[in-house]
Amino acid sequence: MPRVAVIGAGISGLTMSKMLVDYGIEFATFESSDRVGGNWAFGNPNGHSSAYRSLHIDTSKHQLSFKDFPMPDDYPDFPHHTQIKDYLDAYADAFDVRRHIEFENGVVSARRLDAADGGGWELDTQRTGTRRFDVLLVANGHHWDPRTAEFPGEFTGETIHSHAYIDPWTPLHLMDKRILVIGIGNSAADITVELSQKAMRNQVTLSTRSSAWIVPKLMYGKAADMNFRTTPHLPLSWQRKAMQMGQVMTASDPTLYGLPKPNHKFFEAHPTQSGELPLRLKSGDVTPKGDVVRLDGETVHFEDGTSADFDVIIYATGYNITFPFFDPDLISAPDNDIRLYKRVFKPGMDDLAFVGFAQATPTLFPFVECQTRMIAAWLVGRYAPPSIAEMERVIDEDTQRYTGHMVQRPRHTQQLDYFIYEHDIRVKEIPAGMVRADSAAR
Repeated sequence: MPRVAVIGAGISGLTMSKMLVDYGIEFATFESSDRVGGNWAFGNPNGHSSAYRSLHIDTSKHQLSFKDFPMPDDYPDFPHHTQIKDYLDAYADAFDVRRHIEFENGVVSARRLDAADGGGWELDTQRTGTRRFDVLLVANGHHWDPRTAEFPGEFTGETIHSHAYIDPWTPLHLMDKRILVIGIGNSAADITVELSQKAMRNQVTLSTRSSAWIVPKLMYGKAADMNFRTTPHLPLSWQRKAMQMGQVMTASDPTLYGLPKPNHKFFEAHPTQSGELPLRLKSGDVTPKGDVVRLDGETVHFEDGTSADFDVIIYATGYNITFPFFDPDLISAPDNDIRLYKRVFKPGMDDLAFVGFAQATPTLFPFVECQTRMIAAWLVGRYAPPSIAEMERVIDEDTQRYTGHMVQRPRHTQQLDYFIYEHDIRVKEIPAGMVRADSAAR
């Protein structure tokens, strides 16, 4: 059995650690914080949580739950972030994972050793010095390094990224203010809704470059995502066409609410989930605008030729995929693009795997669970990836399958359909990898 190191104890690292316990593999999980949960640990001391005080999950508990550890029956369909954190704590305790996690002992740097030096990885850690391992599993997440849009000119008011937003009083006092929110993802929608309540006495404007289809969180009184499921038995292009034809039933066209027309068709970019943003727009509490073209002191100029003055800009413009412990010449993700076989293995590096680096629709937790099964099988010799050439070919094929039809932006480089991916891994890839492993053993 190899000696394994896991970087991170957020959702991906925690799930990976649990699977390693199941397989009886020797490992250590390095976590820079004093708690599990990563992005879902509100106020995380390591600064890696993007949770704000009012945050509820956008994916319902029915889709988000781990397959082997369902969320409690008494949880609402869309739990608060504190309930998700409690759920992850219960998960860690139920499977006895904490004893393998070294808290407040993050990885500062990771160096791959030459075969002449025995191979494997040398890790410099925060408080236990240099450690050596045979295999490195990277699970440090991809929603913690804020990406900010750049515009000509300079804004002289206050600015923050949505990553820093906690509530209307932290870190900025956001009452009686003229506020511009840039972006139209789920965080942008939530923050816009919260700050545009009349009791806050703000003037809120929402600016978007590409616009977005706004899908409801509820349909017919139930979680809307319970009606969403793709199948591997029909071409994805057919299924997308059917969803595009049926989108009128969801009232998701943003032009109905005064927002710009999207520069893409339904499901050609990540949709925004919000039942409240359309109401705030139709109530006149939010002013919709297109893209920003120039900043000039307190004045912001928009692409429609109008301008307005603002006190605060909130950038809800996404995140960078970042590996601060790697030499960028070894591994990096420029424009959020990193070539991984099945979003796990980097061709040519047979002692390294990545966990959780995808924007899986409609669910993340089971997606990570699926990945960790394949990784654990690989570590015990029951699965083997194909040749480097074949991995590169499949990476191109999968990229075209999952993102070829989408708007080409850093936000969508890691997009995939969970249901198609899970079927591919469970029914095709793991069995094929078992055959390859058996052949190699003979």
